[in-house]
Amino acid sequence: MARTMGQDAERVTGFDRLNSAALNKGTAFTAEERDRYQLRGLLPAAISDPHIQEQRALANLRRKAFDIERYVYLLALQGRNEKLFHRLVANNIDEIMPLIYTPTVGQACQEFAHIFRQPRGFYITPDDRGRIREHLDHWPERDVRMIVVTDGERILGLGDLGANGMAIPIGKLALYSACAGISPSQCMPVMLDVGTNNEELRNDPLYLGIDRPRLRGPEYDSLVDEFVNAVQSAFPNALIQFEDFLTPNAYTLLGRYRDNVLCFNDDIQGTAAVALAGVLASTRIVGKRLEDLRIMFLGAGSAATGIADLICSAMQEAGLDERSARERLWFVDRSGLVVENRAGLRPHNLPYAHPVPNVEFTEAIRQVRPNVLIGATGSAGAFSEDVVRLMSEFNDRPVIFALSNPTSKAECTAEQAYAWSQGRAVFASGSPFGEVELDGRRYRPGQGNNAYVFPGIGLGAIACGARAISDEMFLESARVLAGMVSRDDLAEGAVYPPLRNIRDVSLAIAAAVARKAWEQGLARAGEPENIERAIRAQMYSPDY
Repeated sequence: MARTMGQDAERVTGFDRLNSAALNKGTAFTAEERDRYQLRGLLPAAISDPHIQEQRALANLRRKAFDIERYVYLLALQGRNEKLFHRLVANNIDEIMPLIYTPTVGQACQEFAHIFRQPRGFYITPDDRGRIREHLDHWPERDVRMIVVTDGERILGLGDLGANGMAIPIGKLALYSACAGISPSQCMPVMLDVGTNNEELRNDPLYLGIDRPRLRGPEYDSLVDEFVNAVQSAFPNALIQFEDFLTPNAYTLLGRYRDNVLCFNDDIQGTAAVALAGVLASTRIVGKRLEDLRIMFLGAGSAATGIADLICSAMQEAGLDERSARERLWFVDRSGLVVENRAGLRPHNLPYAHPVPNVEFTEAIRQVRPNVLIGATGSAGAFSEDVVRLMSEFNDRPVIFALSNPTSKAECTAEQAYAWSQGRAVFASGSPFGEVELDGRRYRPGQGNNAYVFPGIGLGAIACGARAISDEMFLESARVLAGMVSRDDLAEGAVYPPLRNIRDVSLAIAAAVARKAWEQGLARAGEPENIERAIRAQMYSPDY
């Protein structure tokens, strides 16, 4: 059923209202509403306030035996009562976010075709070529503001999952609404189903994507071009977030569109802002300035190089020239240290190729002596006990970020980092780890989740009518996020604020993004007298 709001919504009655996720309140419909919307006889007699509904939903959720069952339950709730779903997420973010996003979304993507219940999102295939703009009119909303799109080729650290990757845009947009108050009616998940090279998926009779090898080259580029142009025509106020594209495509698409389309790549830019925020916060623990740090990355893909690019910009703002900043940033990949004259380096790696001999990972640590070690490899256990102990030899407080998702792909666990460093590590991860107690002390590992940044970026861009997303906006986001880490957080070893503060974090980032847009002449809307108040007034509330 098409979504109906405003005056049209008043005409939706009976089972049609109960079957509309946007309009349904379930047992919370009041006596007067039950008369007005012809609901008498269609609901139990008791009227539940939203708090009771939330408690019932939580009890049902917790009754499930496995996280994937909890994921299925939550998506079903989203499909029948949108506001209750977002209320549940917003009020129980620590418990719910790992279920609708990392790490459970990784399993959801792997099993997407097997747990499929209800169509959600928009699918585009090569067979739609020449008609994408026409097909966008099938979407029930006209005021789309936020699009998350993937082609499913590099889902988290799990690789090519084809059309199963639709779970990623669905999960991201749920967080946009719950964490930043962007209305669900303005959100659109999109899957560019261009085939898959995953033979196991293509041999699965339940697989829901097209049964073809991946589209490549000019045909792929032209299909993406048609999609982007069609969005500009159908939804001229929409921000496009590129998600989980393979590194070469991720950089190519960002470079092609960033200056003339409202868009960003969360894997490159969102991850960078969150990681930079964590590094900035860590300087308050280790007692060093950002520009004095030596930082080593294990992994040289889009996430790692995106982080390095933003840190390089931050170091330059702190007073270093570009060359000096890049000299403090080092990369190691499966072929060893990224150095000059090494064959096969991609363009985004070249600025960080140093004129030194190539050595393997642990020897690189010995020679470079980094203060910060950042993992973005998708290789579980890559930060071994020897690595952590080596980092601890020449750092009183070694900073170790194991950012790969999902949890099964983390370079090390929180418990390992603390134990192998005798409790001295400043640790953060991409997926959540629980608190660790070691020698009578409690540690709260920070989760460097992009959800700290991308919802606020989107909210700020929408609020000011941004024409483009600049690098400076991500720098501002990182500074704001780092500034919201309290002394109590740092005392527990956490370099990010508690997730329960996520809506406040998103509002603060949105305001900073909007200010920067007005400062750079990138905003189309007029600047209000009180930016925070104006943005807060626009935020979707899951209450009824």
